[in-house]
Amino acid sequence: MVLPVIRLALCRCQTAGRNLQQIQRTPLRQWLLKRGQTSVTTAGGHASVRTASIPNAASDRVLGRWLVGCSGLVLGAVVLGGVTRLTESGLSMVDWHLVKEMKPPQTEAEWEDEFSKYKQFPEFKIMNHDMTLTEFKFIFYMEWGHRMWGRLVGLAYILPTVYFWKRGYFSRSMKPRVLGLCGFVVFQGLLGWYMVKSGLEEKTESYDIPRVSQYRLAAHLGSALLLYCSSLWTGLTLMLPANRIPDSRNLLQLRRFAKVTGGLVFLTALSGAFVAGLDAGLVYNSFPKMGERWIPDDLLAFSPAIKNVFENPTTVQFDHRILGIGSLTAITGLYLFSRRVHLPRRAKIAIGCLTAMAYTQVVLGISTLLLYVPTPLAATHQSGSVALLTFAIWVLAELRKVVK
Repeated sequence: MVLPVIRLALCRCQTAGRNLQQIQRTPLRQWLLKRGQTSVTTAGGHASVRTASIPNAASDRVLGRWLVGCSGLVLGAVVLGGVTRLTESGLSMVDWHLVKEMKPPQTEAEWEDEFSKYKQFPEFKIMNHDMTLTEFKFIFYMEWGHRMWGRLVGLAYILPTVYFWKRGYFSRSMKPRVLGLCGFVVFQGLLGWYMVKSGLEEKTESYDIPRVSQYRLAAHLGSALLLYCSSLWTGLTLMLPANRIPDSRNLLQLRRFAKVTGGLVFLTALSGAFVAGLDAGLVYNSFPKMGERWIPDDLLAFSPAIKNVFENPTTVQFDHRILGIGSLTAITGLYLFSRRVHLPRRAKIAIGCLTAMAYTQVVLGISTLLLYVPTPLAATHQSGSVALLTFAIWVLAELRKVVK
């Protein structure tokens, strides 16, 4: 009685083994592996698939494309924010509601109500006291579009994160990074409203043009750039395989040089927020000298001296010039030094693009200054700073070390 039972069990094991081998050789198995599923089991001669929780190269590419796409949306928000600032539209919406404001005014009565709110604040009283409702609609839609784009960015980060988390796409090291990016998006939105509030405050001791705090503007732009750089870097490192470049002393120096250059490009872009916040592009519209001097007389007009770096329009423009020239010099040096290192084709292209964009950006900056900051040219210059930062991140991704 026992012997037939043993034979039956052995036969079933052999049948299951043959079924498993057949499944492993079939196109289904290969497709499952590409989809991120790592095991196939059999029961009673029927195959059942258990979805994997271990990310692979295919899932990494999916995540990489998602994060690069998100960084593109952040880039759009930065560009749109710059245009909103240049058209002086940022203070047109005087309150903040997460859902309610998603629907703009529809009827004439609703527009009149929104316009009456705007009339209560300093920008209308001091600058725009003769503004018509039609003109108000333009600046309102500019700010509304910027806010709606910000919400789109938030959804583009948060909703796919939930989906990919449930599907097991994230590795253990990726989970805190993605949570950090999502948290940063929320923080960025709150920081934007905190910035706008500074321009809505009554300043009885001053009759200066109402504007947002340059400190809050720099914080808002800086956090957006950090979000952009983090998303782009993570996305590129997931999408692009690391170059296997033979280690050498020159390569180590090139990597260090590229990191310092990237930091300088970021600092130059951030200094542009102080230029925009103080309208510093309008104080000296000449180049290379500032007026008749290389170093203007009012460079240290404020006391204490450190205050000039952040609040004196002359000093802010001077610093931005120095940082811009410094970035161009560093990028040129990086290009020349890279010719001494044997690099893959993709890395050479990245460094070439960075160098070309640097010279383009300097030409745009000088032209914007000499032509008294026309809005289209100024917006192009601001967008160029993010494009330059993009190429710097690409270079760093191409030169990164291979993880052993």
